[in-house]
Amino acid sequence: MGLLSSAIVVFVLVALAVSVGVVARLDRPGGEWGARLRSRWVMGVPWGTLVVVGFVLAVYLFVQGGWDHWRSPVVLPFRAWSYLYPTGLLTAGFSHASPGHLTGNLTGTIVLSPLAEYAWGHFPQKRGSESFASWRTNPWIRALVVYPAAVIAVGVLTALFSIGAVIGFSGVVFAFAGFALVRYPLTTVVAVLGGQRFFALLYDVLRDPVLVEAASPSPPSPPWWAGIAIQGHAFGLFVGFLLGVAVFYRRDERPSALRLWLGVLLFAVAKNLWAVYWYLGNDEYVLYRGVGLTLVVGLAVVVALALDVTERDFDAFTLRTGAVTVLVVVAALMTGPAVYSNLTTVSDSSVPGEDAVEVEGYQVTYAENVRNELIPVVDVGPLSQQTNVSSSGVIVVNQDRSIWYESVSAGRLAYTGYTEVRVGGVGWNADVGVNRDGWSAVGGGTAYRVSLRPPDGDWTLVHESNAVAAEPRLDGRNFSITPSGEGPYQIVVSQNGSVLGRDAVPRANDSVTIGGIEFVREERGGGDRIYAVVGDTRVRVFAQETYR
Repeated sequence: MGLLSSAIVVFVLVALAVSVGVVARLDRPGGEWGARLRSRWVMGVPWGTLVVVGFVLAVYLFVQGGWDHWRSPVVLPFRAWSYLYPTGLLTAGFSHASPGHLTGNLTGTIVLSPLAEYAWGHFPQKRGSESFASWRTNPWIRALVVYPAAVIAVGVLTALFSIGAVIGFSGVVFAFAGFALVRYPLTTVVAVLGGQRFFALLYDVLRDPVLVEAASPSPPSPPWWAGIAIQGHAFGLFVGFLLGVAVFYRRDERPSALRLWLGVLLFAVAKNLWAVYWYLGNDEYVLYRGVGLTLVVGLAVVVALALDVTERDFDAFTLRTGAVTVLVVVAALMTGPAVYSNLTTVSDSSVPGEDAVEVEGYQVTYAENVRNELIPVVDVGPLSQQTNVSSSGVIVVNQDRSIWYESVSAGRLAYTGYTEVRVGGVGWNADVGVNRDGWSAVGGGTAYRVSLRPPDGDWTLVHESNAVAAEPRLDGRNFSITPSGEGPYQIVVSQNGSVLGRDAVPRANDSVTIGGIEFVREERGGGDRIYAVVGDTRVRVFAQETYR
């Protein structure tokens, strides 16, 4: 398979090079389109985009530790948790949660940033201005300094005014799109629908040209639309729109209203900006897609009107200036909830439960149905109340960084049985192991325990569930199983509400008698089974929990 994969990669690269060479021969890059590129970019190269891509990649590799842990970088300290935690605010817009997150945003940047950079241009567009007359008109300064600096400013802006502990460059990618849409609407849509997918596919092919997968169940996870940072994406898009309107309204280079309306509408639908949703707590979500589609249709009309504005329109309030006002007001309204949500801190009694593992200021524990302990800094009456959103799973708390986070949900841990939570900061990281074990009662629930292990430490029991009862009865007796601290689980036999006996579960392929009932444990590949036996009657009552 390795030789075949290498051969396919070589074949793909050769085919791509040949196809590009044929097109270059037909169109002659030194001709019309080559001259057009050189008229907008220094030497026809989008230098600003290359600098931006290098910067974002460097943050992932060297700030988040992706060089040593490509698939599992440090994420928690680089989210925009609070205005009281500047490190997160300054890095969140350029950090990423996984390789897929990074490559998705980088492919979007490679496709959309050159369009925005081309629309802006390395060479000054103002009449009478000359290149190299000042640092503002110097093409190299504009390409290598001004454009990347503007991108970094937008990245920090999206982190400052996005709701929740955001992470990722996607807000800036949407700003690229917004800026490009107001000049090249349909080209931008084609770039998103075709170009971005092509580069993503090319990356996947080069990484793994032959993919073999088997059908398998998936762990519990939120619906796909619940993973979209809708407000952050929309805010970035509005920033791009406003920058585009500010730059292009004086230039006599505008698309038709139909092209602009269609471009904005198709882009918004393709990038799922209609997916307006809300989190109800404990892995439940609600999607308002009808409302979302209405909003994106209205957005397309407003942008088409706003770009049609002229200097004459500002002499009086017109429909066009009203559209510009709408863009500004909506962008401003997006910042209000973001400002309030980011003015948060962690309460003093923020660590749920009595047991937690501590690593360099981080406290990691497990709890169920606990309230999120991020609280507002400013008391504004009813809004100052803590959120009613409940969390169940592995909780990570760091008061100095204003972090309170459900890192792994209870449902996902029940599916996998074991996971690791990575904590850290600039220049360091550490993994905390999380393990769950349990026994399920036939016709009942599951009794389980959760333990944590810090780096270079021992396992610590942090959570025990309640006892669970099996549905089958034998000889008038009821059976339940309960966690027993660090020791084995215990089987409890009762009758008419009175406990007849209790003892530890037997070892594999062994038995124990409790309350006049023999319990036999049989070792199985898919988890052990425990049977209750009286004479010739044998009933399965418990099964060891298994994980995937």
